[in-house]
Amino acid sequence: MLSFTTDEDYTQNYKFLIGSILPRPIAVISTKNENGTNNLAPFSFFNGFSAKPMIVGFAPIRRPNSGEKKDTLVNIEREKEFVVNFVTEKTADLVNLCSTELAVGEDEFEFSGLTPLQSEVVKAARMAESPIQFECVLRDIVSYGDEPGAGTLITGEVVRVHVDESVYEEGRINTADWLPMGRGAGNDWFSTKNPVEKKRLTKAQIQK
Repeated sequence: MLSFTTDEDYTQNYKFLIGSILPRPIAVISTKNENGTNNLAPFSFFNGFSAKPMIVGFAPIRRPNSGEKKDTLVNIEREKEFVVNFVTEKTADLVNLCSTELAVGEDEFEFSGLTPLQSEVVKAARMAESPIQFECVLRDIVSYGDEPGAGTLITGEVVRVHVDESVYEEGRINTADWLPMGRGAGNDWFSTKNPVEKKRLTKAQIQK
């Protein structure tokens, strides 16, 4: 077995992360730019952390060439809110367009052809094509440095959940109806068309 140190080339560390932690769920984060336009960007360092309060988190990494903060982080530091949207097989190509590095203040909704939808609690727009949307207010920002490749963990409390009727069945979200996609290493994406069911062995379960 090969062994590696992690204190030299951060690009090697990044490859180990994205090649090992997979498939990764994708948070399509919408925020409001300072000029009032919308920002929309996908992040695969993302997960849920608490049910009560309902907490989700994601971690944008500083730009690899300059170490600058990404627009999403800048917007959340200023506005203290964001929306988590989700990518489906149908919208994957459009969401992928949102990873394009546009000029500050340009609107990724307009660039990608996705549709902004007014939120009920926060100012950031929801992505209409997402079958599930979480309106979030900022809880924590934890910075791990300001060098290229350094991550910033952002957690938010979900204050409103929106679920399309087409994917909601008997009190739960049906994966087969909305077909989310996940990220892998490099340019790899993962489909969820063929889930494998295994019975959990815990005595108490919230969802069976």
